[in-house]
Amino acid sequence: MKDLLDGYQRFRHAGWPERRQVFETLSEHGQRPSALVIACVDSRVDPGVIFDAAPGQILTVRNVANLVPPYAPDVAYHGTSAALEFGVRVLGVTDLVVLGHGQCGGVSALLHGTPPMAGDFVGQWMSIAEPARARAIRCESVEARQSCCEYEVIKVSLANLLTFPWIAERVVSGALRLHGAWFAIRTGELLVLREDGAFCAVEA
Repeated sequence: MKDLLDGYQRFRHAGWPERRQVFETLSEHGQRPSALVIACVDSRVDPGVIFDAAPGQILTVRNVANLVPPYAPDVAYHGTSAALEFGVRVLGVTDLVVLGHGQCGGVSALLHGTPPMAGDFVGQWMSIAEPARARAIRCESVEARQSCCEYEVIKVSLANLLTFPWIAERVVSGALRLHGAWFAIRTGELLVLREDGAFCAVEA
């Protein structure tokens, strides 16, 4: 906690004076983010840092392995789905990005089994991405299976987004655009998913 409070003090002395007007405007007029990013909880992958986003610019949903579950309006708890509903139906974002990354621990658990100490929730959650695992295990090397599965998990999430009727409707009308992206932690490179299913590096 001390590190967090030290960081807050740095923010108050340096960051807050520079951004005070931005926060005051956001407080007075509310948020109007243009994009919603579904990212992993991995501490090395911060969408705000990767996209150099200002406060109020992007709405961020983070969970293990940047997964989107299928549309299932029932009495269970649906944190990711609730965030999607808020971002799409209430705030009216125009772009929705599924952001995966290299060295993903959730994907590793999907491929090699959930660690015993994470057996309550992680295994069941990652079962959403079983189609990605089925495609990735065809790769010959461990490294190829990992990277392939990271890419395929993004595609599973994008497909599941279209099971939400109010997302599918907006995509058809052109009011909402879906994107897939993958971030390399080691190199800082960002790849985006093309229409042909391949991932292509963004020119820096």
